[in-house]
Amino acid sequence: MLDKMRYAGNLGRFLNHACADEYADCHRPYGGVRHEYEFQSAFESNHFLHIDIIPHSLKVAIIFYGMSETRFRNFCANFVIVSVLLLVFGVSFVAAYPIEAKAEQVNNAVYSGNASTQSVALTFNVYERTDNVLKIAEILDEYGYKSTFFVGGLWAAKNGDSLLKLCSDGHEIGNHGYSHQDHAKLNKQRNIEEIRITEKTIDSSLNALPDYKNSKLFAPPSGSMGNAMFDACKELGYTVIMWTHDTIDWRDKNADLIFERATKSLKAGDIVLMHPTDCTVAALPKILEYIKSQNLKADVVSNVIEK
Repeated sequence: MLDKMRYAGNLGRFLNHACADEYADCHRPYGGVRHEYEFQSAFESNHFLHIDIIPHSLKVAIIFYGMSETRFRNFCANFVIVSVLLLVFGVSFVAAYPIEAKAEQVNNAVYSGNASTQSVALTFNVYERTDNVLKIAEILDEYGYKSTFFVGGLWAAKNGDSLLKLCSDGHEIGNHGYSHQDHAKLNKQRNIEEIRITEKTIDSSLNALPDYKNSKLFAPPSGSMGNAMFDACKELGYTVIMWTHDTIDWRDKNADLIFERATKSLKAGDIVLMHPTDCTVAALPKILEYIKSQNLKADVVSNVIEK
């Protein structure tokens, strides 16, 4: 079996460790791109080089096939080859993922907003627990912060008064699909139906407000995205919103863990995903205190991603 070495690093700082043989088949984050090159060296005949560029964490993973660690180190001593690798990485990364000073958009989905806003966006995906939704809104209001609630159409149809209360208090309402479908598996027409019927349901409750305007923001359930979904959103004029921090509060019922995931490396422009669970309600005041201590504020997604 071919020997493999993987060198992984952040922004040019490389750390070496052994890589499992299965690495080539492992999952890469959304948007990962692999560049493959074949070359010859003085040590062996043919080698293969894989460069995996991971945009969200700004990491690069380089895998050499058919070369021992000792020979790899000797190989890296060759200035010409190293220079070529650096050039390949630099050109490939810039070409594939141009770094934006404002909102980070990957595959037509927004993962973070504009750091110059000095704000973070706390988002809540809502299909149930109306009681907790209102508690969350009350806590946010105590701090003078606003949030975006991505609501499912089925929930919106049953909770028009709560929807009206949220929007009247300055919170933003986003679209979370009607019936919590896997949007990556739906064709374009089904995606359109899920999004459009939710939009109409939301608007029917909020159109009476004098300053109401549909946010045209869509958060796909479970973050499941596909080409048909993107085509549907484009046709309907929606921006797809993902997240920078996933608290996974729907699964892990632990307020301390939710706080840690929400605030770890938190910076201006970040988008934090949460749900109206009991533990999220318990963790929220501490999260808001942390945001305040960092001289940040919590604002609606539309403001945070504004270019």
